[in-house]
Amino acid sequence: MKKLYIVGLGPGDGEFITLQARKALEDSQVICGYTVYIDLIAESCQGKEILTTPMTRELERCRMALERAADGQTTAMVCSGDAGVYGMAGPILELSPEYPQVEIEVVPGITAALSGGAVLGAPLTHDFAIISLSDLLTPWETIEKRLHCAAEADFVLCIYNPRSKKRADHLMKACDIVMEHRDENTVCGIVRNIGREGQEHKLMTLRQLRDEPVDMFTTVFIGNSATRALGDKMVTPRGYENKKR
Repeated sequence: MKKLYIVGLGPGDGEFITLQARKALEDSQVICGYTVYIDLIAESCQGKEILTTPMTRELERCRMALERAADGQTTAMVCSGDAGVYGMAGPILELSPEYPQVEIEVVPGITAALSGGAVLGAPLTHDFAIISLSDLLTPWETIEKRLHCAAEADFVLCIYNPRSKKRADHLMKACDIVMEHRDENTVCGIVRNIGREGQEHKLMTLRQLRDEPVDMFTTVFIGNSATRALGDKMVTPRGYENKKR
């Protein structure tokens, strides 16, 4: 059987891996992925062939997985979070016409917007947008435009990849853009190391978020005009209280 699973592992801890994902890993003879993600599922990799590549060699990794599957070995490409959210599902499917004999199945995972949102409370109960601040593959001008549009439309914003050593001021710039469209006291929250050792979270205002020392292991949530802090929870009302009875 020429089968390739693209498996979302969730935030990393074993309790977040779905039963569907576990079965795909069990059925696979070969497991392929970024070294860090392979380490997270070491127990599931015993007795299987392991293929890894470092960061920035994603297309090479995708081809390795497709070629193993084309050779008749059931293969799993693993990703953190959900494979379709900034993950490997896209590039593998883009390459798939070169491997028409391979059956591809995307196995969903829990992305950081959902696992982080659960830690904070209910920040995503209404319409929201996920935006990555990484300009490695997307021009910063495009990211700025998306931030302006989403902020003006009053979406709750979930920010991935908020800061790195090379992008130390990107979150500051993003907050400045959002503050052009909403109040500086807008409720915001951050979650670091979601589902892993050292998980931490806190609430703050949009103005405070601007100078918060976050990193690539942090997911940022910026509330909309209706988002409230209820105790230590971040809540965006759905609007049931305004519904006619």
